[in-house]
Amino acid sequence: MVGASKPDMSMEQVKLGSQGAVVSRMGLGCMGMSEFYGERNDEESAATILRALDLGINFLDTADTYGIGDNEELIGRTIRPRREEVFLATKFANVRKKDDPSFWEISGKPEYVKSACDASLKRLGVDYIDLYYQHRVDPEVPIEETVGAMADLVRVGKVRYLGLSEASPATVRRAHKIHPITALQTEYSLWERHVEGEILPTTRELGIGFVPYSPLGRGFLTGTITKPSDLATGDSRAERYPRFTGENLDKNQVLVERVRAIAERRHVRPGQLALAWVLAKGKDLVPIPGTKRRRYLEENAAATEIQLSPDEIRELEAAVPQEAIAGERYAAANMKRIDRSC
Repeated sequence: MVGASKPDMSMEQVKLGSQGAVVSRMGLGCMGMSEFYGERNDEESAATILRALDLGINFLDTADTYGIGDNEELIGRTIRPRREEVFLATKFANVRKKDDPSFWEISGKPEYVKSACDASLKRLGVDYIDLYYQHRVDPEVPIEETVGAMADLVRVGKVRYLGLSEASPATVRRAHKIHPITALQTEYSLWERHVEGEILPTTRELGIGFVPYSPLGRGFLTGTITKPSDLATGDSRAERYPRFTGENLDKNQVLVERVRAIAERRHVRPGQLALAWVLAKGKDLVPIPGTKRRRYLEENAAATEIQLSPDEIRELEAAVPQEAIAGERYAAANMKRIDRSC
């Protein structure tokens, strides 16, 4: 069974978009290290980040909202001696407050873009950000104004490349006219394939890289979450994501069992198979599975060594038909923050 990566491996490097960015074939999502997925363990999280660099994973993904700044600080102090090895991505637009974590609004105002970038640079302790994303599109601010401010950051050397997250095809096109967009980050996995309709064709037409987040279905596709009690204390998945609750969880578990059966036949783990499926969708896709433990990082990295045949890809997709997925991918309040501009 492919249970872990080699002690050290040189992961393949690929182009991200068409503006010159080059990253590892797989990245590391760092959100769960500081919030949402149970108790924090900064020591193990830091060790996981350093292990990722040892394995050739240079693409680290964070945001100013993760831990309300704590995640950027964790990454910054961890990578400081090895900054030259890292392609560092962070995001702005989700505005939160330390003294009121429940406060949450979106801002794409030009003046906020610049102040948010300066704050991220300070927390990260770096001179520049490799890839700066707008985390969510502000419906009250024309995308042209927001991206115009982001482009100013490129011109003064604070940012190298620009990205968007959860933006509609129409918004992506408008943004790309103002300044070349290097990457679009949106949820994509075996159990969330909405991007295949219009979003992926748009990014490919424009030469924009695609970064699938939650490629493991927020951990559900690993087969380790079968009931609510499997979630650790402080893990908010059952609150934030309807697919983890009640009857939805039971119905979705049937689909994961199908993936597990295929994985056992291939002598790999279910999560590795799910990642291999995303990787098989094209080298313009660079998934960023998240973890805060070295053990799971190594399992994820090993998925880059799994090759799927066209028949196996079709079998997996038939095992997890989109119409059979139970529940929205976000709770109602968060779904309202998703850009659906036409």
